[in-house]
Amino acid sequence: MENKYFNEAMIGNKNILATFTEKGEMQRIYFPTKDNRQYIDFFHTGVKINQSDLIYLHDDINNVYKQYYDTDTNILNTEVTNTYFNLKILQTDYVMIKENVLVKKYVFLNEGKIDLDTSFYIHSELLSDYNNHVSCKIIDGGMLQYAHDFSFSTFAKGHEISKHQINGSRENIKRGEIYDKDYIGMSKDTSVCYDLGTIKPQDKKMLEICIVIGENKNISDMEEEVERVKKIDLNKEYNDTKSYWRKYVKTHNGLGLKEPENSYEEKIYDIYKRSILLFPLLTNTETGGIIASAEIDENFSQCGRYAYCWTRDAVFMTKALDILKMEKETEKFYKTFCKKTQSKNGMWEQRFFTDGKLAPCWGYQVDETASVVYGVYEHYKYTKSEKFLKDNLQMCEKAINFLKRYVEDWLEIEVEDEHDKDIVKQEIEANQKQKKHKYHVSYDLWEMCEGIHLYSLASIYAAFESIMRIYRVLGNNTSDFENNRLKEEKIIKNERELEKLQTEIKKYINTNMYDKEKNCYLRNTEDGKMDISMIGSVTPFNMFKAKEKKIVNTVEKINLSLRTYTGGYRRFEQDNYRNGNPWAIANLWMTLYYLETGEKKKAKETFDFVIKTAGKHSFLGEQIDNETLKPNWVLGLGWSHAMFIIVLEKLWR
Repeated sequence: MENKYFNEAMIGNKNILATFTEKGEMQRIYFPTKDNRQYIDFFHTGVKINQSDLIYLHDDINNVYKQYYDTDTNILNTEVTNTYFNLKILQTDYVMIKENVLVKKYVFLNEGKIDLDTSFYIHSELLSDYNNHVSCKIIDGGMLQYAHDFSFSTFAKGHEISKHQINGSRENIKRGEIYDKDYIGMSKDTSVCYDLGTIKPQDKKMLEICIVIGENKNISDMEEEVERVKKIDLNKEYNDTKSYWRKYVKTHNGLGLKEPENSYEEKIYDIYKRSILLFPLLTNTETGGIIASAEIDENFSQCGRYAYCWTRDAVFMTKALDILKMEKETEKFYKTFCKKTQSKNGMWEQRFFTDGKLAPCWGYQVDETASVVYGVYEHYKYTKSEKFLKDNLQMCEKAINFLKRYVEDWLEIEVEDEHDKDIVKQEIEANQKQKKHKYHVSYDLWEMCEGIHLYSLASIYAAFESIMRIYRVLGNNTSDFENNRLKEEKIIKNERELEKLQTEIKKYINTNMYDKEKNCYLRNTEDGKMDISMIGSVTPFNMFKAKEKKIVNTVEKINLSLRTYTGGYRRFEQDNYRNGNPWAIANLWMTLYYLETGEKKKAKETFDFVIKTAGKHSFLGEQIDNETLKPNWVLGLGWSHAMFIIVLEKLWR
């Protein structure tokens, strides 16, 4: 599979996610979840006009492109104008809401002065391997590509194929010459052709292609499914899909933003609405798991891939969901996904598939665990649902017990109550104590450095604060604790331990992570680099106040070392990932900090960098090229869009 780095646009429904290039080429299609599995190696379309070779829609020197979404929808339009033949093709891609069917509608308009004898070609290659080999069967109107555990049907509504080739079409399809006598064959790629006939000057022709993914069932069942879909009124489905997404945007206008009055407000509004439309495309509706972004790098050539659920990223995203009146989705994330993925010892691993299965990991990150507890209480602040807290109390306590043990181990502190101390026991344990740690050292949130990190400790501090606040909410009715097998005495003891740990965490940070010569905090105990994540100790974790002198000094150092000449902020000093570009979340973090200090002018400056560097469809990237000021990695990053919504809430409230 070739490297595919940029998802310029996305469409989907609750089960399907498909991504496209800026020229309309479909790169990926996921079903039945947004992270597993992806089917296509490539899906190429083209036209043969009169006696020409095949003109690929996504790649021809004479093609001019324009791409846009239907307003407030996940319906994508790509206009392809071939200037040699003056043929304009409007390609409209959408996924039905109630059916797992992707529709590709093509309208062909002859804008020239000569007749155009036109044929339309599809060349589809699916991902195949030894354990799930792909074959193909030609069916009425198209092709059925299949393996042991799936079927992938591509067919036209109202058109029969004029010719096809199951084996070896790579060699001759560029000439528009495909032929095969076999109706079934053992090939992972197949080509089909539809004869559109002659398009006279100023006349139009239309072709509608449907893609249906499902199980490899009885052949008659699969053929009947194709025939059933052919009978669907696609014009009605298009209008229903458009209405659904427009209603979705209105329903989830949680900030109540009004129509923009100028171009600046319009850009903000566009990113806001695109964020609303993006989140459901990243979410597993069954479990509540949320992927970081649609996949971009299956070959691991630049990164460790993105189509997984990190609880840390998801906690930021669930806060955005709450702001956008998507509380049910947030609740499902905690009550279903987090409970399903929590380890026996109370922790969460690095990342998961959205169905709850453990995904490929390469190290432990303690803030993933702390973030969940913090997020549970944050959700309560929006809903005021005590039932939600009760339902998740046991899960949070397991996590807190793990975090207590982790902090005791790595910070080498004791939290036993003064009344429970046994001097003799302590002396024996002190003599037998080994230097070897019981728990694996944590990576930082950037997954690059192992050690003790300021951000991680701040997240733990916030988790301890959150569980104490949960106790206080539920403590109004002591029977709640009895029902959860808790007694008031145990709660009081827990709170004393947690408060002491919070004190010790702050003490440890101020002793080991504050450079008196530089007059600033350090991101960890291993190096002296400035890191944007240190702002996390102020927002969202509220361990320090924004105007504390040490924090103000640290922010000054961040501005000197991380702010680029364009106004964008890098993650940390000497960041070499993708050449160390500015990150959208880094600027949004600085915006949140300046909003905390009341410095509105600085907040606007850092925020405006994100606005002006959004993609053309208003997707926010992970990173921005510091020279072109265009996104250059991971368009539609859920974390970036979440931080954008969180900032907007503070700006508009």
